Amino acid sequence: MTALLERQTLVADIAAAKGDGATVAEACKEVGISLRTYRRWLRGGEVHSDRRPDAARPDAPWKLSEAEQEAVLATCMEPRFADMPPTQIVPTLADEGVYLASESTFYRLLHAHHAQHHRGRAKARTKRPPTSHVATRPNQIWCWDVTYLPSTVRGMFFYLFAVIDLYSRKLVAWEVHATETGSSSFSVELDLS
Repeated sequence: MTALLERQTLVADIAAAKGDGATVAEACKEVGISLRTYRRWLRGGEVHSDRRPDAARPDAPWKLSEAEQEAVLATCMEPRFADMPPTQIVPTLADEGVYLASESTFYRLLHAHHAQHHRGRAKARTKRPPTSHVATRPNQIWCWDVTYLPSTVRGMFFYLFAVIDLYSRKLVAWEVHATETGSSSFSVELDLS
């Protein structure tokens, strides 16, 4: 949107260029507006301000009424839905043959009424820092990893299971298997002396 004062300045510049022999189209191109915009600004012989901010915008005809909004909020606050997000509430209601509003409308109404937070009886989740492990000497903490090793057959892999010492970052044990299953077990023998 261009402010009224800026519009008046640009129209005055275009009028001055026109007085010096330039065409209106060339002057409009020079100031960076289209000829159509210039004509719209000068409709009725004087420069008009942008009327978009003051335009009357009627409510959409499909907007939910107050009663419908209250029904959505009341449904969200029911004990059976109190700990569920709208992505679970709407399909559950649809299975029962009830349609109140879309998921996005449920979210919008919950946000508008400051109800998009923990609503159930259970305790709200608390944020905790992630668990970190610190090793102060070798063989205190071991980590494991699985790496995919390509074979000569396309799409077939072998699985390299590795156990790593967190302190030294050295490989403690490793095994290669054709499948990745939980039944693999390492036989690690270390001399910890």
